[in-house]
Amino acid sequence: MKAKAKEGLLLIVDDNKSVLNALRMLLKFEFEEVHTLTGPASLIHEVTHFEPDVVLLDMNFKVGENSGNEGIYWLREIKRLRPDTEVVMFTAYGDVELAVKATREGATDFVLKPWENEKLLATLRAAYRLRKSTETVDGLRQREQDLKNELNRDERMIIGVSPAMQKVMEVVKKVAKTDVNVLITGENGTGKELIAKEIHRLSDRYNELLVTVDLGSVSESLFESEMFGHTKGSFTDAYEDRTGKIMLANKGTLLLDEIGNLPLNLQSKLLNVLQNRVVIPVGSNKELPVNIRLISTTNKDLPEMVKVREFRQDLLYRINTIHIDLPPLRQRREDIEILVNFFTGKYSRKYKKPELTINSQAMERLKSYPWPGNIRELQHTIEKGVILCENNLVTPRDLYLSQPEDTIFETKVTLEDMELRMIRKELQTEGQNLSIVARNLGISRPTLYKKMKKYGL
Repeated sequence: MKAKAKEGLLLIVDDNKSVLNALRMLLKFEFEEVHTLTGPASLIHEVTHFEPDVVLLDMNFKVGENSGNEGIYWLREIKRLRPDTEVVMFTAYGDVELAVKATREGATDFVLKPWENEKLLATLRAAYRLRKSTETVDGLRQREQDLKNELNRDERMIIGVSPAMQKVMEVVKKVAKTDVNVLITGENGTGKELIAKEIHRLSDRYNELLVTVDLGSVSESLFESEMFGHTKGSFTDAYEDRTGKIMLANKGTLLLDEIGNLPLNLQSKLLNVLQNRVVIPVGSNKELPVNIRLISTTNKDLPEMVKVREFRQDLLYRINTIHIDLPPLRQRREDIEILVNFFTGKYSRKYKKPELTINSQAMERLKSYPWPGNIRELQHTIEKGVILCENNLVTPRDLYLSQPEDTIFETKVTLEDMELRMIRKELQTEGQNLSIVARNLGISRPTLYKKMKKYGL
């Protein structure tokens, strides 16, 4: 049989050397290290330098003393210096009042002399498990805070001096400090998610999580599990309890990305949560109160979808307290050169080309291009140009921008180029109606959505 691994550091403080020797022999097989002291004179040094997990502390050290006051004093000192250290009190003069007083002061438990070996072992094991569980909880709390800090890092890329963007930012600053629901609309690549992050960053919820849910990629069969969570055994693959995205965002911000892609039959389930502010996990009948700030984004015309009964009017009212419409890049050309310089600096540092510049012809090409993919397309174009350019100079040929539709037939065209152009043309023709675009291309809407993500559309 494999021997049980010893763990933890135990400190025993007792003025009886015979007791210390007996305890050392008993407990050396239970703990990785066992330290002993015959009195409290060096207790503080031992606690602060060796940081024991558990202290077994006698309550009386002076001859004829049985009040337990000494033990209570040293208990307080240990908890002041090392609050996470578990202390078990050890005395021959046990009574209920003294036990209650010790536990009120922070003692984990109370053991009487003469002790029973099994009971003493059980008490110390329990104290050590409590110490480790506290350590785990503290670690998880720190990890949670680190995660929040990482997710909420200030990586602002909202750049622009155009009147259109200045107007948007004025609205953002006004609504950020409130908890009103915000709907952000605009073409793909205009920066809707960045605006949502900026609202969260400026809000009173900034120290909590911003949880993003891409509603275009959540399957209908898993929607409730993803959003509301589930209990263990509630369906075939539910091997453990799972917290839904809405509860993850509790006290923080929930960002519903591309809400226009949410099927009509699921919209009522979402509306119920938003109205009642409670979540019921799949397989449970317990209501969990939830406190979230809701931000939604879409590239679709939701009022038009309401007219054709593809989107619930009551849900639109619920998510649309404040509406922010982001202008496409072609309507804010004053910002193109600023964005180009920003992305050039970012990628020249990333790819270790600190002396890199863009020549005037390339800049003019960038400023005159229509940017159907908006800022996302501009960002990818600059990154590609930085990687492919020679002699630290980006020229028009490094940008690989497509030509007007009547002159697009280059000598060599890849299948991906053709696919991109077909999707882009259908989107322009059908006014971003993904259902019609998918039908015209002969693919499903989820497949179209994935391809749009791939090409930055």
